[in-house]
Amino acid sequence: MAGPPVIIWKDEVERLLRYRDLVPRLEEALGKFSSRDSAEVIQPVRSTVPLQRHRGFLGMMPTYMENDGVLSTKLVCFYDRKEGSSLPATQATVVLLDPEYGNVKAVMDGEVITSMRTAAASAISAKLLMRPDAEVLAILGCGNQALSHYNVFTEMFPFKEVRVWSRTRQWVEKFCQSVSGPVKICDSVEEAVRGADAIVTVTRCTEPVLFGRWVKPGAHVAAVGACRPNWRELDDVLMKEAVVYTDSREGAMAESGDIILSGAEVFAELGEVINGTKPAHRDKTTVFKSLGMGVEDAVSAELVFQSSRFKESSPQGNLLCSSRM
Repeated sequence: MAGPPVIIWKDEVERLLRYRDLVPRLEEALGKFSSRDSAEVIQPVRSTVPLQRHRGFLGMMPTYMENDGVLSTKLVCFYDRKEGSSLPATQATVVLLDPEYGNVKAVMDGEVITSMRTAAASAISAKLLMRPDAEVLAILGCGNQALSHYNVFTEMFPFKEVRVWSRTRQWVEKFCQSVSGPVKICDSVEEAVRGADAIVTVTRCTEPVLFGRWVKPGAHVAAVGACRPNWRELDDVLMKEAVVYTDSREGAMAESGDIILSGAEVFAELGEVINGTKPAHRDKTTVFKSLGMGVEDAVSAELVFQSSRFKESSPQGNLLCSSRM
């Protein structure tokens, strides 16, 4: 008989999930997704329910990895918040199930998983597409995603300078207090991105904030915000001049305003580059348009769950995963 599900809270997920473990597993999962083997990853495009009164959406992201025996779904609420709002832009919960019995094995906070798996996917895109001699990183936006991207990018790459920009001064100050290394605060997007080798856009913007005329030829852009078909962060010039990669073609054509409204062509999925079926154009300006996928949540949740089971078997395990339904 199946036992009660494990409840894993945010602070426990933070202790259990590490980029050194997550990045290689996520890279493998992206390759499996793009292999188009029906037994590898079954993942429909995210479905959404509008929350009109609150300017938001509820997204549902189920995934089944048959060969790995992983079944999960994420429930995520995301919002178009007004300027200066103190409310969160996203809230998420991940549910991990047993694919044979159908019971819930674990319910875990999805905020850390969402931040870390998104940043890890962006870092994988940089590993594959960014020029190896990159020295300057620019981050547009200073929320949770900005912090997770800063952490994994500075862990994986030896940048000499990190620049940040945000419309909200308090978010900039909070970001600077949270990071472990020095950053350069910029007064404008143009100042932040001019000459940058890698640019991460993690804003709440619904209109273009990054313009192609400012972007250094050969730079790599990881575009994370604007996850609705009528929201944008990047202008037409950048989208049409760059080689565009994404996590999922189907998802991008359904949800990415940057791609849909610009008419840009998706050259490849990141998993196709991992599999060697499409080239990585390091010599050209590249854009990785990230929408986020259920398989990323599934891999992350399974990693957290397995780590929690290991911790539970250790003498200190009851401190890490003690709450159950």
